[in-house]
Amino acid sequence: MDLKIGDKVSLIVVRKAGIGFTVLVEEEFEGMLYRNELYQKIEEGQRLDGYVKKIRDDGKLDISLNPIGFKRTVVTNEIKILNALKANEGFLPLHDKSTPDEIKYQLGMSKKAFKSAVGGLFKQKLIVISEEGITKS
Repeated sequence: MDLKIGDKVSLIVVRKAGIGFTVLVEEEFEGMLYRNELYQKIEEGQRLDGYVKKIRDDGKLDISLNPIGFKRTVVTNEIKILNALKANEGFLPLHDKSTPDEIKYQLGMSKKAFKSAVGGLFKQKLIVISEEGITKS
C-alpha cells in the first residue's frame, strides 16, 4: 500500500454500516467513513474525495472528508464562516450556546470546529461576537 496519512484519495461509497459508511479507496482498498465525522449527506454509489486519516493494523483505512491537520482545517472553517456571513448579510445567529445540530445544519461542521474557527476570526478582528450570534466586522 503506497498510501500515507493525509493523502488525498478518491472514494466510492459502497454500503452503509452501523458506525458509518464502507468506502472503496482508490478503487482498491477498503476504508471507513465514520458517521460522527460526516457533515454532509452521502449515499451508496456516490464518488467523493477524501483523506487518509489512519491506516489500521488490519490494513483497512479510516477516511475523513476533510483535510487532515488542525491548521488547514481551521482555515477552511474560517473561510466557510466568512462565506456564510457574506451570504446572510453579515450576520449568523450562531454562538457558543448554539446546539451542535444547529451548527452542523447551518455550516456543516462540528461545534468544536465552529468554536475554534470563530476564535480565530475574533482574534483577527474579522467578526464581533454577541449573545445573538456573530457579525462581520
